[in-house]
Amino acid sequence: MIYIVIAVICSVIVSINFKLFKRYDTNAYQAIVFNYPTAALLCYFGFKPDLSIAPTLNEWALFAIVAGLLLSIFYFIGKSIATSGIVLTAIAQRLSLVIPVLSAFLIFSETTTTLKLLGLVIGFLALYASKPNGKTDLQQSTTWYPIIVFLGTGVLDILFNLLTKLQFISFTGSLFYIFVIATFFGFSSLLYQYQKGMLKFQTKAALAGVVLGFFNFGSIYFYIKALNLESHRPSVVFSSLDIGVIFLGSLVGILLFKEKLTKLNIIGFILALVAIIILNLADVV
Repeated sequence: MIYIVIAVICSVIVSINFKLFKRYDTNAYQAIVFNYPTAALLCYFGFKPDLSIAPTLNEWALFAIVAGLLLSIFYFIGKSIATSGIVLTAIAQRLSLVIPVLSAFLIFSETTTTLKLLGLVIGFLALYASKPNGKTDLQQSTTWYPIIVFLGTGVLDILFNLLTKLQFISFTGSLFYIFVIATFFGFSSLLYQYQKGMLKFQTKAALAGVVLGFFNFGSIYFYIKALNLESHRPSVVFSSLDIGVIFLGSLVGILLFKEKLTKLNIIGFILALVAIIILNLADVV
């Protein structure tokens, strides 16, 4: 259980970093870019993945898609935290598990259950109730940030599930390749901005990126350690992590950053926890 607790703390510290970027005028995108070489190095030395088998072209393509999505979604997570707060962003991020569940029987023709359908309905009700400031003005970019986080994280969940099914490349090996590709994409975009005269390099953003990468990798590392330890009860790990991040993130957001929740948001918070519990129970019942 200690691994889950550490993974939760690392995840929430990542959110705190994003919240502080705005306060201290730190370029969030530059920090995100520098986060990936840090995560790649930690992945290489922490997991010691077997890189002896070269990925196929299809696997490289999958890694590139995941890397591009990771870079993009991480950016929108930062924007969502800066505008909508840690609490609502955590709910959007953690409720994204409804997308792989939904895709399982809509796309992959898996048999659904009453429990899963109930979890999905409650999950979507929780998302509706978690609207920033209780409003849904789709013409405002701040409304779209949590939605993009929800959709993007859900798609990533599906792709990460595909990574676990690769025959010759380990999941940790896939992670290393993805972090390296994300590093390449990130620095290529910074170079493009520099050539266009749009980049004002911040040393503090680079240093913040190293810190971000450390805790970003920490959340993944201890999550995988928890899964290995509780391999016979993966749903317990999934639900504990999701609920833990929402609870601790909410405490930090409300107590430390004075985030305000409407009555509808509080209902959304409760419904999100119920949906997560039901959807994870549905896999073991």
